[in-house]
Amino acid sequence: MKIVIVGNGKVGYTLAQQLVREEHDIVVVDTDESALRRASDALDVMGVRGNGVSASTLRDAGADEADLLISATDSDEVNMICCLTAKNLGTKYTIARIRNPEYANGVNDLRRILGIDMIINPENATAVEISRLLRFPSAANIETFCRGRVELMGFRLLAEDFLVGKPLRNLSSQVKKLSLLFCAVERDSDVIIPNGAFVPQAGDKLYLIGRPTSLDQFFHTLGRYTPSVKNVFIVGGGKISLYLAAILDKMKIKVKLVERNLERCRFISEELPHTTVLCGDGTDQEFLESERLPESDAFVALTDRDEDNLIISLYAMQQGLPKVIAKCNRQNYTSIARAIGLDSVISPKLITAQHILQVVRGMQNSQGSVMNALYRIADGAAEAMEFTVSPSTNYLGVSLRDLRLKPGILISVIVRGNQIIIPEGSTSLQANDNVIIISRNSGVLDLNDIYQSADAYNRSDLTEEAGGAQ
Repeated sequence: MKIVIVGNGKVGYTLAQQLVREEHDIVVVDTDESALRRASDALDVMGVRGNGVSASTLRDAGADEADLLISATDSDEVNMICCLTAKNLGTKYTIARIRNPEYANGVNDLRRILGIDMIINPENATAVEISRLLRFPSAANIETFCRGRVELMGFRLLAEDFLVGKPLRNLSSQVKKLSLLFCAVERDSDVIIPNGAFVPQAGDKLYLIGRPTSLDQFFHTLGRYTPSVKNVFIVGGGKISLYLAAILDKMKIKVKLVERNLERCRFISEELPHTTVLCGDGTDQEFLESERLPESDAFVALTDRDEDNLIISLYAMQQGLPKVIAKCNRQNYTSIARAIGLDSVISPKLITAQHILQVVRGMQNSQGSVMNALYRIADGAAEAMEFTVSPSTNYLGVSLRDLRLKPGILISVIVRGNQIIIPEGSTSLQANDNVIIISRNSGVLDLNDIYQSADAYNRSDLTEEAGGAQ
């Protein structure tokens, strides 16, 4: 696909990086020559210097023939006008990054009037992600499928957990009867799709998928159940904090928010009357102690500096807070944080890229199975995808034990009407099922991509080693 990205900041560069990996033809537009040079030197992209609002600049970038234009500059208004101009030039699909909370209530009108196909708000998406983690503190990360009926959670194994050192097939009947599946394991730099013989080790990050109530019961059994969060301490008063505090207010969770800018404090107090807003330095240990940080159920670091977020999050962990979440956009910092025990690290730019990658995959596969959700897990080394099975999907009605899936593919959950099915060897796919796939390899566009080639598929010599059944 030919894709034009306007704005080469954190989000724009990350998008270009992800889309180049999937072998798309990328053109980056920016007014900053050094930003373009950075992208051109590091990535296989073409750079066009100019203002994305300008029709001539967009023509130079090929917007008149582009399949997709993504406008991700720092200005909401520029992004909107850029998409409008591109659409009039002939771009098939446009995506605008719009961050201002004042536009949130009029999103549908903006899309209709300006012809924008999709509006994405990274700050709001990040706030929603954090609110999920606060709802289920035991998980290091959590993703939802099928409108919340299925959840995928990751958690780090401790030496004292009963799972350690035992094959998964030897789990107690109490665990086996739960509607869940161990779908992936992150061990050091490897991602493993486990089978019954897999032996978990302390330090592994396990990914579970299944019915939310079953996941809840599993964490109870594991002894990791954390009481629901009743009060949250947030440092940083930016857009993410504003969205998050509003969501938590609806969840009846008390919020104490620290911001060093007095004018910003006043603004937040007016917007969120139920939030306790404190004007002070959230990186000051004495200040945090005076405001009784250790008495909070959860801590969220959302300043505009990754370094500050990680340092104060580590301090919060030392104080024994049950749940600590840090915002961090730099991947090298994220890996360091996780190595020292801070698992819940959120990256707005990666969340944005994830949403847009789902759209791109769907555009490439307009005739096949519908992709409803796409999540990168295990630091991007694996993907979890939700598809709706179409009548054209291959091998409908064939038992999973009789299929040959590509290596690194797992059919983890099937949702059929009101049923949530953890697949067994005798299970088969049917039209209109929702199916959740785990893949170690990126690039799955359609359900038919999970099968080995037709030449390799010969049911007469198939064995039970194929990956769908556990």
